[in-house]
Formats: sequence, C-alpha cells, structure tokens
Amino acid sequence: MTGRAEKTRSPVPGLRGPRGEKTVSLALQGGGAHGAFTWGVLDYLLEDGRLALEAITGASAGSMNAVVLVEGWLEGGPDGARGQLRKFWKRVSLDGRLSPIQRTLFDRLLGAWSGDGSTAHLWLDAWSRMASPYDLNPLDINPLRDALNELIDFERVRACTEARLFIAATNVWSGKIRVFRGSELTVDHVLASACLPMLFKAVEIDGEPYWDGGYSGNPALFPLFYETETDDILLVQINPIERRSTPRTAREIQNRLTEITFNANLLQELRAVDFVARLVDEGKLSPRDYKRVLMHRIHGGPSLDDFTAASRLSAKWEFFKELKDLGRAAARTWLADHYEAIGHTGTLDLRSAYS
Repeated sequence: MTGRAEKTRSPVPGLRGPRGEKTVSLALQGGGAHGAFTWGVLDYLLEDGRLALEAITGASAGSMNAVVLVEGWLEGGPDGARGQLRKFWKRVSLDGRLSPIQRTLFDRLLGAWSGDGSTAHLWLDAWSRMASPYDLNPLDINPLRDALNELIDFERVRACTEARLFIAATNVWSGKIRVFRGSELTVDHVLASACLPMLFKAVEIDGEPYWDGGYSGNPALFPLFYETETDDILLVQINPIERRSTPRTAREIQNRLTEITFNANLLQELRAVDFVARLVDEGKLSPRDYKRVLMHRIHGGPSLDDFTAASRLSAKWEFFKELKDLGRAAARTWLADHYEAIGHTGTLDLRSAYS
C-alpha cells in the first residue's frame, strides 16, 4: 500500500449527484443470482444521493453491476444508473427474452435448481459435471453476451473519466489475477470476469485465456489502494464467510467449496488492510507513504445466507426483486448507522470479522 500521494484540496473526482457530499470507492463481490442483492444496495445508494463514487472494483456479477451502473450514469445521472440496473436484471432473468438453450445455461450459471425438478434437468446437471463446456456448449452460447451488448455502450464506458473501473479476471495459464481498467473494457472483458469454466469456454483476450475473476479476487481491493484518492472503501459482500453447519449433500459441499474459494483472496487483502492500519496507528509507518484504508461493509446477513443454503433457488424476476429489496434494506440501515463515520473512521472491525 505504498505510493501514497499527498491529499489534494480539490474535490475528489467521481460520479457525484447534487447531494453527493462524501466520496467512497465501491468493491462489489460476485455471486451469481445474488448479484441482485448488490443491485438493491446500489439502487438505494443512488436514490439517497449523498455518496459520490470515485471508483468501482468488481468481479463476476459485481463487474456487471459496475459496468451497468457507470454506463447508465453517463446516460442519465443517478436515475439513469438506477434504470439501467433494473433493465439489466430484468433482461437476464429467466423471465426475460432467452432462448431455451440460453435459459438452461443461465439457469445453471446462477446456481438455480429447476422449478419442477424434472428428470431431464437433473440428468443435464449430472452430465455437465462430467463433461466440459467444449463438449456440451461447442458454440459457446452465453446469454450474458447478448444482454450486455444490447444494454451497454462500451465506447461510452471506455471514454468515462468521471469514475475509475476495475474488472477482475483470472488468467488460466498463470493462475494470477488480471485487472482490466475502464479505458480498455469490451464485452469480452466483462464476460471473462464472469466465466465459470464448468459452463463456458475460457474467454480469450490478447491471445490469453481467462476465467471468472472470483477465483483470484472477489473483488480485487488493491487497485483502490494505489489508484484512488478517497480512503473509504465500501465492500458489498454477498458470499458468507462463515457457516455453522456441515454440508452433507454433493451440492451443499460444492456450494461451500465455492464460497470458500471465492472468499480466499478477499480475506488475504483485508488482513493486509488491517495489518497496515495497525502499523500506521502505532507510528511504525508514515501515513504520507502508506494509505490507511477506512473499510466499510454492507451485507445481507443471515437472510441472504439462507438463500444460498436453500434447496430451491430461482432466477426468476420475482426472486431477483426479493433480493433487490433485501439489498435496499441493508443499504438503508447501513447509511443510517454509519454515514457520519465516512471520511473519519472505518466501520468494519476487520480483526473480528475476518481473522
């Protein structure tokens, strides 16, 4: 976290509405259908209007929420961002305009069970765990591509100078994280960030293959240490860190493994934030050279965790709206409790939450 620049007296750049008095950077986790919870959080923050957004880092569903928000803002400010987020989640719901093949792929992408538990669906689910997408999806059909191309003007996103975008993907060859900046984004970069290798072929960018960013950074925090002015980072967390139950079925085991894997790198970065903050507070590191990050978090708590563990999930529009409402409520509560602390102190006890 070196390379700390001296603070400027000029206003911090960012997406700022007329009431935007305080500035934060957003860190948006990925998590399939539960990205609709993040949609709800963003919807309320945009409606409230008191927070300006200097930067957004995201992986998988978090990267999509980030790009959709920025593009919508550039088109029509806070209301444009809220409207574009709604259009996106409606478009990709199973009630949207999906072909039968797209519907099946997207249903599995979001970790959803079949609504009727049909034998055909269960057979496909079992078979896809034994065969690769190069066998089952040779045409590399991805319903997200059409949705993103229809809704997002990537040329406008690349030209955006009001806010920084950081989209994470995992390089298949090296296993390392790759963070793409807003100025280079295309639909392929966003698809790479959400590429689950059990469902889709690796996305090639500049001749190298990429998988879901959640494997290496969910989301990546380090760009916010080095490339932003604000000290405040607001994490929207949708993957539970801890569960007080032992998974027993094959699906429960796989779901828990995914949660652990997709949280591992985030935990490492948050421990580093805590470590540097303690050294700065103890006078062992200079705040002129090291950024003392002020961490905040909005999460759904037990209500959202229960959705993850449920035996039947749905990617239908009504389910998305239920998650959105949960996200709006969480954001409303967090702002009421912690708005005054922004810019002064972190509101997330990193040691107790993640150690």
